Amino acid sequence: MTDPTPHLIRTSRDGDVLILTIDNPPVNAFSPGVPEGLKAGLDAAATDDTVRAVVIIGGGRTFIAGADIRTFNLPREQAPDLRGTIAKLDAFPKPTVAALHGTALGGGFELALGCTYRVATPGAKVGLPEVKLGLLPGAGGTQRLPRVVGVKKALDLILSGTPVGAAPARDLGLIDEIVEGDLLTGAVAFARRVADVRPLPRISERPAQPDPEAIEAARQSIRKTHRGQLSPQFIVDLVDLATRTPFNEGHAEEGVKFVQAKDSPQSRGMRHMFFAEREAAKIPGLDKTTPTTDIRRVGVIGAGTMGGGIAMNFLNAGIPVTIVETAQENLDRGLNTIRKTYEASAAKGRLKLEDVQKRLDLLTPTLSMNDLGDADLIIEAVFEDMAVKKDIFTRLDAVAKPGAILATNTSTLDVGEIAAVTSRPEQVIGLHFFSPANIMKLLEIVRADRTSDSVLATSLKLSRTIGKVGVVVGVCNGFVGNRMLYAYREQASKAVLEGATPQAVDAAMNALGLPMGPYAMSDMAGLDIGYMARRAAAERAGQPMPDDWVDRVVQLGRKGQKTGAGVYDYPDGSRTPVPSPAVDDLIQAYRAEKGVQPREATQDDLIARLTATLANEGARILEEGIALRASDIDTIYTYGYGFPAYRGGPMHYASEQGLTTVVQTLERHGLEVAPLLRRLAQEGKTFAQYDAERAKSQT
Repeated sequence: MTDPTPHLIRTSRDGDVLILTIDNPPVNAFSPGVPEGLKAGLDAAATDDTVRAVVIIGGGRTFIAGADIRTFNLPREQAPDLRGTIAKLDAFPKPTVAALHGTALGGGFELALGCTYRVATPGAKVGLPEVKLGLLPGAGGTQRLPRVVGVKKALDLILSGTPVGAAPARDLGLIDEIVEGDLLTGAVAFARRVADVRPLPRISERPAQPDPEAIEAARQSIRKTHRGQLSPQFIVDLVDLATRTPFNEGHAEEGVKFVQAKDSPQSRGMRHMFFAEREAAKIPGLDKTTPTTDIRRVGVIGAGTMGGGIAMNFLNAGIPVTIVETAQENLDRGLNTIRKTYEASAAKGRLKLEDVQKRLDLLTPTLSMNDLGDADLIIEAVFEDMAVKKDIFTRLDAVAKPGAILATNTSTLDVGEIAAVTSRPEQVIGLHFFSPANIMKLLEIVRADRTSDSVLATSLKLSRTIGKVGVVVGVCNGFVGNRMLYAYREQASKAVLEGATPQAVDAAMNALGLPMGPYAMSDMAGLDIGYMARRAAAERAGQPMPDDWVDRVVQLGRKGQKTGAGVYDYPDGSRTPVPSPAVDDLIQAYRAEKGVQPREATQDDLIARLTATLANEGARILEEGIALRASDIDTIYTYGYGFPAYRGGPMHYASEQGLTTVVQTLERHGLEVAPLLRRLAQEGKTFAQYDAERAKSQT
């Protein structure tokens, strides 16, 4: 038989079995060319009496890893026809076998579900992760999955987006056979065994059993787990529909809802974040040839909240850690916290008890910095004081072995100034973890003027090893995240001065999708931390301590949750903020002292003002070269500060609102507009276009 598929499909024969091999490296994405090739192969096989069955397999390292996200913005007539390809498979008169290895995700798994049978290697994984991009399975997934695994399990799989391995997938009935040995050989043998089975066991022809309790439980759950998101609501509705209508009706409605989700601002935001995270790892001047250091042992100075959390990242990755404290009491307290954290994870089933001890066995506590001589990387995580940090790095320089990387966890201070006290400034870098450090995914990698490319490349590689999203930033007060946070909090404070209540400000940011507004977050972190940082910055600049109503709250001894009172009250040790009459009185007195006549602000006004402030400061950061890309800022704010992924980060969100609108908001509140932001607004451009133009100029 001649090859009818000159696209991205290779055609071959094994006797009476036709083999269609998807050849679209690196991950066989369902791009233009794949559907045309599959359809052509199926058409030829349908009319060839010598073909009894068809095997579809992925070439290279995987089956179809998913749809090509870059094609989602194409006009419908130009987009790859996944639904039409699966419809052809579903109607095909001969058995089709999907042979799965690597990952079969999203549209790849939907295509496999459209085949008559599925076989897989033991290491294969399948799943429908579309919800993570603000989407839903749009090619039959919401209709076929409940017909195989039932409503409850289908909802669990689709709403979590978590892939499952071959063995559990077989137990669920999603895979018919696990192939030990060569996958193609096993798939062809399986196809031959089922070649004459009739009628064909099409999933679309099975009934889906109603489960109203599971549907209602899912509706309740997504209000918390996917708060404010559109696609999870569609998913629950569609899975419910699968139990109440014929397949074709549910399938048609699924197509409508997919387009609605795809075209929504939420999905645009989440797809932007998908690419932004990957783009953050690309640093001009670094490539695969840049040498890196193997990090086999890590030293951590400080066993407090940050130091202990930082240490756990490396223990979790199987990297031994030596942790240093100045007093036995502090060391014991830190070790106890680490142990309790691991034991709590084990109690919740997230960790095996034997793994708790394995990780603790990798930890070496000490009171002497001299014990750090064999560390490849040493991270300082002590109090935010320049003199203290300089003293530590001076001592580290004498102790650390040649080639060891010296890192500071500072969140605000000049990494170059710290590096200057050492004889190896090229080996010094900032690794700014976010609290709680063992949980938060962001790692700001702060490159000082003399930090070497090798140290930078090693830090990026290490961030992936410990499960962090590393973003490279430059040196300034607060770097990217905290610098923007300072501007954000300053505007929040002014909004309260002008008439808003703290709870109204927090409620506005909750409505935007942030888990916490600025005041609940400050209370949780400790109001005194920001107070001391502002005081230290003022002292360094030789200026008087700024006077703000929040600082006066701290001066009353109200430091947040840890003292039971901050901007809010926390009665009886509760962590739930309660509006404070004492703080309300303080704010009113402060307004009167400043001669401010309070005026109301709507929730929309507060959201517009605070998000515009973030974008404005972000634009300044871009102009100064502190961040490489606007998308890097979005990544930082999403993974480090809770900005909702479905909003796409503050820079993307500003572009969605229209940069002219953002400029008008800033001017309305008397704020100076960053020149870059004003220029982009005048040119009718977005921050994404700015990133694209800058990337083009760099190449």
